[in-house]
Amino acid sequence: MDEFTPEQKAILSRFCTNVDKPTFGLVNLPQVVCGALFSRYSRSTKSARRVLLEEFIQNPEMKFEEIVGGSVTGSADQQLVATQKAEQFYDRVLVGYGDDSVAELGGAHLACEEVSNLATKFIQDARIGLSPLEKSTRYVYFHQKDKDGHYRYYRGAELADDAAYLKICDLLFDTYVKLQEPLAAWLKKKYPKAADVTERAYESTIKAKVCDLLRGLLPASTLTNTGLYGNGRAFEYLLTRMYSSDLPEVNRLAGEMQEELSKAIPSFVKRCNDRHGQATQAYWKECREKTKKEAEKNQKQSLFWSQAENSGYCSEYIDEVRLLEYDGRAEQKIIAAILSANGWDYISAKARADSMSDSDRLSLLSAYVGERGNRRHKPGRAFEHAHYTFAICGNFGQFRDLHRHRMLTQERQMLTCDWGYDVPKELKEAGLAGEFEEAMKEAKEVYDGLRERKGPVLSQYSVPMAYRLRWYFHLTLREAFHLIELRSMPQGHEDYRRVAVKMADEIARVHPRLAAFMKFVNRENVALERLESEKKIDEKLKKFLRGEDEKKDALQKDIRKAFGIREKDSR
Repeated sequence: MDEFTPEQKAILSRFCTNVDKPTFGLVNLPQVVCGALFSRYSRSTKSARRVLLEEFIQNPEMKFEEIVGGSVTGSADQQLVATQKAEQFYDRVLVGYGDDSVAELGGAHLACEEVSNLATKFIQDARIGLSPLEKSTRYVYFHQKDKDGHYRYYRGAELADDAAYLKICDLLFDTYVKLQEPLAAWLKKKYPKAADVTERAYESTIKAKVCDLLRGLLPASTLTNTGLYGNGRAFEYLLTRMYSSDLPEVNRLAGEMQEELSKAIPSFVKRCNDRHGQATQAYWKECREKTKKEAEKNQKQSLFWSQAENSGYCSEYIDEVRLLEYDGRAEQKIIAAILSANGWDYISAKARADSMSDSDRLSLLSAYVGERGNRRHKPGRAFEHAHYTFAICGNFGQFRDLHRHRMLTQERQMLTCDWGYDVPKELKEAGLAGEFEEAMKEAKEVYDGLRERKGPVLSQYSVPMAYRLRWYFHLTLREAFHLIELRSMPQGHEDYRRVAVKMADEIARVHPRLAAFMKFVNRENVALERLESEKKIDEKLKKFLRGEDEKKDALQKDIRKAFGIREKDSR
């Protein structure tokens, strides 16, 4: 541990969470300064605090006080000036490093509002380095209108002149709004409130169910909000991809995002649209266009391609979930990986895995997995040696939920109305499916015409979430444990729970012994998916609201207001 004088400790305490322990955090510093500090630190024999003090704070050439002063005590304008100075500082510190990974040492939070669901999916395709959150279609109704009285869906210049597009979007939202009240009334009649359920929990559960059942009406053009946290390198890659997109909305959004990120982490995102970034964009576009032509050429020559496959409603011969590929030697590969991690030469481990008896294999696998107490107890990395490829044909709502899993490989086709749509069974039971299906049929007619007029890329905006698309998952067994056990939980949406369970069944069919360790796959049929979770929230609220600590009074009032709880009810 470094020894610092009292004066030095006083200075460092402004920027370090402690000055006398080997583990500490950095505070009150612009992100670019944090990145520069860690970069210098990685090439120095000094401690991080010593580098911060001597090479940054006490080095007059760095003008450190000017850089950090505004970010701690000044106005927003002062902070922007400070960030600009920090960029110059960053470039001076890192001259000669030439390491792109340095940009992973700083990050930024970014809010993107009033963007379409199509654009958010493009953003969320980024798998590593970004953490996105999006406004939920389960807890929020999407029937609000803007100040001009329009429903909130994408009206970019490239589509604003198409009357059929505007008409179908309005119809879909009108139907979404129209069915809300009768559906809620029917659900309350079918599932009356139990005595042990609070009014808050019951109403929240019913609302979530209504949202779940009607979200299929929302078109991909529906405007939403998404929040992102990411490191500089991830943002640079994302923006470069966005600039190369065929969607004008995504191109414009990239410019808006870069403008704002340039105020927070300018050094990290300046290359995404410079001559290097533009060269990369051109490369991706060229590859995409050439690949599309080759794929279409091969498609037309294929004996297995028929007009019927692209004719519309294909549910009778397209399975929702199909296991396309798996490794017949998955168990032996996992055994070899376990042995190798425990001191075996890998070649010898592979030979031993082949010669082991079934009972010995099971014994080793059982020891490796252990007694799993809950779904968060995951097997180790040896389970990454088993791979599976699933083809899925599910509705866009399903995809949106399952798309969140980024530590695997997934690719989707463009949204179309070619593969049919799903109608929730409760809508049929409630006698409300007729209007839902009429809206779906009109949407397909508009989509077909829009595809002719505007092309397949822009026509995606008109596709409702109930329509199916095709995509694939390529994942390891370890990733499958995470996805399947999480997405089969009873509080999840029925549509993606069904996909998760089918994936589990397919793995069990080909690898029954490995699948047996997947103990937390939930196959129960749940009527009101959110009810148990809402009841747990009530229990937590009760414990807190009954607390006697006077310091909690203000927070209690905020909680009551947020959840709509009257004071007498909380007592």
